[in-house]
Amino acid sequence: MEFTAGGRLEVRITPVDVGKRVSVRYVTDSGVPGERFTDTVGVLTSWDAGVLLITRRTGESVRIAESALVAGKVVPAAPARRRGPAASFEELARVTARAWEPVESERLGDWTLRAAAGFTRRANSVLPLGDPGLPLDAALDRVRDWYALRGLPAYIQATTGAEGTQELLCAELERRGWRPEVSADVRIAGLAPVADLDADVSSVRLSRSVDESWLRRYQRFGVPGPHVLSVLSSGPSVWFASVPGTEDIPAAIGRCVVDARWAGFMAVEVDPAHRRRGLATVVMTALARRALEEGASAAWLQVEAENDGARALYEGMGFEVHHHYHHYRAAEA
Repeated sequence: MEFTAGGRLEVRITPVDVGKRVSVRYVTDSGVPGERFTDTVGVLTSWDAGVLLITRRTGESVRIAESALVAGKVVPAAPARRRGPAASFEELARVTARAWEPVESERLGDWTLRAAAGFTRRANSVLPLGDPGLPLDAALDRVRDWYALRGLPAYIQATTGAEGTQELLCAELERRGWRPEVSADVRIAGLAPVADLDADVSSVRLSRSVDESWLRRYQRFGVPGPHVLSVLSSGPSVWFASVPGTEDIPAAIGRCVVDARWAGFMAVEVDPAHRRRGLATVVMTALARRALEEGASAAWLQVEAENDGARALYEGMGFEVHHHYHHYRAAEA
């Protein structure tokens, strides 16, 4: 990082730059010999009472005393992508939402309140794409009340890491006691390379509907009530994949939703007894080929930040991180 002007380090940011992406260097007291400076890049989400708050791409917040700054500057909103399809945050947010629709929803300005009897945080959280039409504190009160009426905890799905994401909202939620519980990557790739993987897909069965066998392999719910089936069946063009296993329980399953140019991959699960046989790749490849036939050209998926095995698998297929999302839960009253 280059911070100098005429050979001198300069702080070229001020409180008016809140909301912009910045790069800063500051003095640390780490106690490590010879380690005095630390560099941080992220969105400047506040500058109050002599303390800067910078939210990194991953959603991590860094607090820096103004007196510790030795250099700083505004940098471009997001780095250029090296490869893969071009996509804005808002386009992807709407596509991913259509692939996992709630049982009920209600608008609050540009926010969407979503509920599905507690089945997954994605279907039971607020999607805040814009202005809620109320002051933030009033909007958050409305959110808490709406979920309380349904016997559900209040969650907001907020994002970081790309141009147009919601670092400022994340900082405001944390300031009000909301805490992130689960973080995930939204990754994208070209669809054709996934479909071209060297995988024998002859054992994969594709279906337009989910059946009891598929549900026995899926591990994300308690009782498969109508709310589960409603969410799983939602989306413009839905496909379910399964690889036969034993005792009428598939060895592997997957789900794909085709939406114009996008193919979204979800619920890819493999029986632990059948792992390391490439079945996840087989399922992904079969679904990708079907999506290509329907005219899709780009792929997306979501993977939790702690799932190292899945992240490695998808990186090998060419999926790169586009942005991150975080489910913020309201503080207990």
